[in-house]
Amino acid sequence: MKEVESMNEDRKIKFGSSIWPWRWEPPYETTLSRIAKAGFKAVELIAWNREALDTYYTPQKIRELRGTIADLGLELSEFVSTPHGMSSPDKKARDAAVDHFKRLCEVGIGLGTTMVNSVSSYPLDIDFPWITERPHMQTFHVDLPSGANWNQNYADYVDSVRRCCDIAEQANLRWAVEAHPFRYVANAMGMLRLIEHVKSPALGMNFDPSHLFPCGEIPEVVIYELGDRIFHCHFSDNDAMTNAHWRPGKGKIDWQSVMMALKEVGFKGVISIELEDVAGVSRGASQVPGVSKYKPDAGPELEFESVAGMNYIKDICNELDIPFA
Repeated sequence: MKEVESMNEDRKIKFGSSIWPWRWEPPYETTLSRIAKAGFKAVELIAWNREALDTYYTPQKIRELRGTIADLGLELSEFVSTPHGMSSPDKKARDAAVDHFKRLCEVGIGLGTTMVNSVSSYPLDIDFPWITERPHMQTFHVDLPSGANWNQNYADYVDSVRRCCDIAEQANLRWAVEAHPFRYVANAMGMLRLIEHVKSPALGMNFDPSHLFPCGEIPEVVIYELGDRIFHCHFSDNDAMTNAHWRPGKGKIDWQSVMMALKEVGFKGVISIELEDVAGVSRGASQVPGVSKYKPDAGPELEFESVAGMNYIKDICNELDIPFA
């Protein structure tokens, strides 16, 4: 992990974009060019499931994507995929999730990144309702199994995460776990609890205030609590009612304080603009949360919103004397 850490010592903050709001599903080559032309310096690629890891990210495709990213002058800030089953009561499902994570790391290394990202798991691998549905539900109900051993389930989840961290450490990768509502990591304390149990330098947070804010967190406080365990950022805004992803400056998050906190903890990674609930955004063919439905490629409205969000944060950086690339 020392080589990865030393790479960040002299870095400046770099602004990137998640690829999925621009194009939800592969192929991604043309979209990479759009993101570069829009002025972003970094990008994230994603595999929505294990099948995509094995069928789209072939050795040839990995070489092609890595070459395209380099030719466009972009950095692949992290490679994203979430193994399902890491908190399953079924050991076979947990083993499959760890194998998924191993493949995630292999593809990430092939693509040229030093960081992978996964969303945290729901307790007992239960399907919780999406928080975006909460304003429309009279009773926000979750079907919980009777008699489940919650303590054992968390221990099993920790074991899965520890096994994945061993893989990441051996590959000299960092793993940025993303907090999401109602999951084992839904807030700062959930992340700190996991770090304390796993005890791996490879484990940290993908700081996404749009998920933390509706869970009752003050985003800038989370930064101070996590410190150097914040490895990467997703930036979008909302009103704290749901985890809607609007552009920074359009919701209630105090971005001035967020950027000051990042400066004071010494963050020098990538801030990736991730807008999923704005005009023109791309969505997949399968049912996905959010008000925007199937659209293969994002329209010009998404590009406008993304660039405006980036420039809004850059203006704050200039005000606070935060250097960026």
